[in-house]
Amino acid sequence: MATRTLTWLGHAAFRLDTPGGKRIYIDPWLSGNPTCPEAERHPERIDVIALTHGHSDHVGDAVALWQRFKPALIAQVEVRGWLAGHGVEANMAQAPNKGGTVAVEGVKISLTTANHSSSADDGAYLGEPCGLVLELEDGFTIYFAGDTNVFGDMALIRRIYEPDVAVLPIGDHFTMGPREAAVALELLGVLRCVPCHYGTFPLLTGTPEALRELAPAGVEILAPAPGETIEL
Repeated sequence: MATRTLTWLGHAAFRLDTPGGKRIYIDPWLSGNPTCPEAERHPERIDVIALTHGHSDHVGDAVALWQRFKPALIAQVEVRGWLAGHGVEANMAQAPNKGGTVAVEGVKISLTTANHSSSADDGAYLGEPCGLVLELEDGFTIYFAGDTNVFGDMALIRRIYEPDVAVLPIGDHFTMGPREAAVALELLGVLRCVPCHYGTFPLLTGTPEALRELAPAGVEILAPAPGETIEL
């Protein structure tokens, strides 16, 4: 039986292996990520890269990885345009905006809203931040919230996409912490959550333990160590 696995690469970077055998990297900040294991910094293959927004701790190694593997690279239109000026082949079919869905390699990727900011290190405007909803080949759906606080329209994400698992930032300071993430779980109605964007730097003080104490009853908090793979 085909499996779905998710590997946390530290911070907000993930590797998702789909039931159809596709390998997807989300926000692949690998080489400069202090919590990414050395063994995970040199991928062996990539079919799709998907980005939530333009900050360097999310775009990460996307350009170098695209140049090596030539995967589909899905990002919000301004981010995708900026990447086209930095060594990635332009492709408007892979440059949606919020509310848009792209079907690639048997997976549907939809962009949702997120409350944060988005710019390059040089100050270039890179559109607005997004969340990502990935519907896999078997219909299983994962919501990567990206960098955000909690917002009431997460109830619409529940209504429209019915995610099976939510990947939420919990570090606080730059994103929501455990208190807001617990409310996000109420709005999303998921029974499983993978926390991220914590523990990378001292400023990111939120912890999975704190989220477990606050999460709605019945919600399982899955907290893999960097480099650890879990089945979904």
